[in-house]
Amino acid sequence: MERTVLVLGGTGEARRLAEALVGEPGVHVVSSLAGRVREPALPPGEVRIGGFGGPDALAAWLVARHAVAVVDATHPFAARMSAHAAAATGAAGVPLVVLRRPGWTPGPGDAWTVVDSLADAARRLPELGERAFLTTGRGGLAAFAASELWFLVRSVDPPGPPAPRRMHVVLGRGPFTVDDERALLRAHAIDVLVTKDSGGPAAKLEAARAEGVPVLVVARPPLPPGADVVDTVEAALARVRDTVARCAPST
Repeated sequence: MERTVLVLGGTGEARRLAEALVGEPGVHVVSSLAGRVREPALPPGEVRIGGFGGPDALAAWLVARHAVAVVDATHPFAARMSAHAAAATGAAGVPLVVLRRPGWTPGPGDAWTVVDSLADAARRLPELGERAFLTTGRGGLAAFAASELWFLVRSVDPPGPPAPRRMHVVLGRGPFTVDDERALLRAHAIDVLVTKDSGGPAAKLEAARAEGVPVLVVARPPLPPGADVVDTVEAALARVRDTVARCAPST
């Protein structure tokens, strides 16, 4: 009998994990995407678009599908989904693994200001610059809607309100090169970069360092207490394999 593994996705790591799990014998992988991007890059295997309706509904789904493991490979700032996953797996008695790429750390030549929230970033921003490259995603624009500063905004899909009044939007999907990012900073006379600590390769940070542009970094929200956290796809795959093996019927 196939054993269901749910991957809460939306990241490159989630897609790579789904690719690996599709080839695992006796495993049926289901990837769940939030549906915030109009044309997401779909992983292999079964895919769900949209939420489950809260932790109780997710727990019921896990029980109905005889799930043996859940991997939370969502964006590091998807705190609500991570909390729901922890509550649902606890209620359903299903093991949960949290896959999070390592966060960023400043290096020589970096000028970082680290804050705890987007609201804090909006308050501190006027101290650091007047022309900001805002890379916090469409959902983060509301925090800066009242600002009179000038913003360069990049997103996959066109953002809607609320948003800053003085805003120029560039549509694009990464990865981006350092040279491209440096050219963007220069073309728009950017004097401060605003970003979330999503981890992973970040050409924009290298570009900011090279151009002498200060960076305002929003720190990650805390994970649910007691989370089993791994930082590589390989480690998450090993956890799932161990769980699936323990669930195999005895002979």
